[in-house]
Amino acid sequence: MNQLPVQLASELSTDSAPLAQWLVQGLWSDQAVGILGGEPKCCKSFLALDLAVSVASGAPCLRQFAVWHTGPVLLFPAEDSLAMVRRRLEGICSAAGVGFQSLQVEVITAPTLRLDTPKDRERLTNTVQARQPRLLILDPLIRLHRLDENDASQIAALLSYLRQLQRAFHVAVLVVHHAKKDANGTRPGQALRGSSELHGWGDSNLYMRRRGAQLTLSTEHRAAASQDYIPLQLTQTGSALALSVVADSSVQEPASQPSALQRVQQILAGLNQPVTVQQLRKLCGLRTSTVCSCLAQLTETGIVSRHSRGYQLKSLVSRSIDPQGKGNGKHNHSLNTF
Repeated sequence: MNQLPVQLASELSTDSAPLAQWLVQGLWSDQAVGILGGEPKCCKSFLALDLAVSVASGAPCLRQFAVWHTGPVLLFPAEDSLAMVRRRLEGICSAAGVGFQSLQVEVITAPTLRLDTPKDRERLTNTVQARQPRLLILDPLIRLHRLDENDASQIAALLSYLRQLQRAFHVAVLVVHHAKKDANGTRPGQALRGSSELHGWGDSNLYMRRRGAQLTLSTEHRAAASQDYIPLQLTQTGSALALSVVADSSVQEPASQPSALQRVQQILAGLNQPVTVQQLRKLCGLRTSTVCSCLAQLTETGIVSRHSRGYQLKSLVSRSIDPQGKGNGKHNHSLNTF
């Protein structure tokens, strides 16, 4: 009889690495795969390069986060020119006190890399096998394929390939990826563009956000505690441009974001006419199921009324009728058409 192998839990090997063994303490687990995400212009590439310099040299990342394991770094920068990548790496090395000429960061100079094609997967696999990097950085995801990022089956196949690469060569894999625009009202992982497979795939994920002039970094790990709202700034000393952690204690954490229920109620409060579920979903930036659940709660508690044209706060309906029950001319027409 053909069966799968099984073993008592107490007999399982204890030789594997302990949980929360770091590549870079607090930022990236050893041999982890994951996403470095954020909206455009949030310095994601600067952070990826800072991690590259740290792992290659042993210097603390952002001059604060200790490196546990050092080794060569393999980098594919798909959007920036090679000259710009060199300037940025030189600047980070200068800020970190690292010699640039001996830096073990190797840059893939191919103009394109399509990881949805067997040919380019083979080329990357062969390169990783030959160079044996400790960290592989791919920046950004959108330039690595022509798949539909919203299709879970398509994106899962690409992520599965990267996971196989990590397991075969014991390499950490960091993929830079864009978040949705104006996604500050949602959890960082849920703000990533495309399928939720991207969020669930990561062992370690980093999220950059910008609120006005303030950059913040949040961390998320499968097997370690996470940290929110580490304040960062991009500073220039001479020709050296690099990210650093803000030491000023006056920097405040952003106010907590409203819950989905609060957001739905806030949006309804700003409207003077009924709105459909799909219209409300677009205004709130939430899933249809979440909006329906919120509306059910608000209707049950008497805060929201449902009409033929959609949903509206009861307070807004009452404001459109005078105390004697006579229609206010400004709103009478819309009330009569419910």
